[in-house]
Amino acid sequence: MALPSPSSPAVDTDWRTRAGAVIPGGASTGSKRPDALVGPDWDGSPTHFVRATGCRVVTTGGAELVDCTMALGSVALGYAHEGVTRAVTEAIAHGNVAGLSHVLEVEVAERLCQVIPCAEQVRFLKSGAEGVAAAVRIARASTGRSLVIGAGYFGWLDWWSHAAGVPAGAHEDFRAVPFDDVEALAQAARAAGDRLAAILIEPVIERLPSPEWLAEARRQCDALGAVLILDEMKTGFRLRTGGFQEYAGVDTDLAVFGKALANGFPLSAVVGRERVMRAARSTWISSTLAGESAALAAARAVLDAHAASDVCATLWERGDAMRRAVERAIEASGVAGVHVRGIAPMWLLDLGDDRRLSRFVELALGERVLFKRGAYNFASLAHDATAIARMEAAARHALTALGREASRA
Repeated sequence: MALPSPSSPAVDTDWRTRAGAVIPGGASTGSKRPDALVGPDWDGSPTHFVRATGCRVVTTGGAELVDCTMALGSVALGYAHEGVTRAVTEAIAHGNVAGLSHVLEVEVAERLCQVIPCAEQVRFLKSGAEGVAAAVRIARASTGRSLVIGAGYFGWLDWWSHAAGVPAGAHEDFRAVPFDDVEALAQAARAAGDRLAAILIEPVIERLPSPEWLAEARRQCDALGAVLILDEMKTGFRLRTGGFQEYAGVDTDLAVFGKALANGFPLSAVVGRERVMRAARSTWISSTLAGESAALAAARAVLDAHAASDVCATLWERGDAMRRAVERAIEASGVAGVHVRGIAPMWLLDLGDDRRLSRFVELALGERVLFKRGAYNFASLAHDATAIARMEAAARHALTALGREASRA
């Protein structure tokens, strides 16, 4: 594909216009819509890319951006990673699907059982939303109960979402509790009693939880005969290879992995104890392309990378360098009320209100750095010293400009 002429805002605007005409909201991924990416007062910043390598993406206008979003956390090794690309290319050359299951489905499942603490059996799917939904169904089938208590974001499907178009009764068997609120969790579990099928938790939401949080979830599940599920979509292959459960020593029954598992290729995995996972045979969970070989080959390459070196330790180091660079920019700008929050591999900027955050993202894009508007900015192996230096310069420029704008207001 030939690249458009360099640095042409008109080209970027044209692609946004074309997308808006044929794709509701302008993007099939909600977090990539222009109003979500930059904010409702979108200023003509780029919305589409033509090439991504390492931690850099080239826009339709020819601008090269340092990307801190890393495809919403689905890429940890870097875009177009050589080992992953080679593995996927080889898999495709031999046919990625057939009427039989590919051998990679077995091989990757075996390897996941070796590196994820709770994994004794595995079922593959394509997205985090369907992976979590499958885990919930397995838990319900295993216990013969329906009520689920949850804390976190679990995708777009009806069973827990309150979005427009979702029937009111679709989530009548779901109870939301605040993240890391031990007493609220205990009360909800006691109220559920023997109706409780599962407690479902996203283990990191902008910060690490208290040790008591997961311990209480484990106690309640054990006492009530329910299933503990961890949504490790963001934390797996990032905090540790085996996710938060490996990082914190959490004993869970089921877990859902994805995103960095296949370095941007569409794959999710429900993993767990055999005594619970066996219920998958008594219900119906099936996706035509769940076991296609391209994504499984990508996952095998990711597993190879983690076996060869401590990828997650490097992600913590790179993430810490990114955070410190932005913190230096904040200090240099002299702008008050700006903070870096979260943990090193997945951190976020807090500017106090959405308008200021949106303006910061716009200004940083002008300096060719894409920060995430909200959670999270994700570290990758590709965030080298040059990229981090550009992040610092862009953040300093954007914050200084924000300060000038505030003084004129």
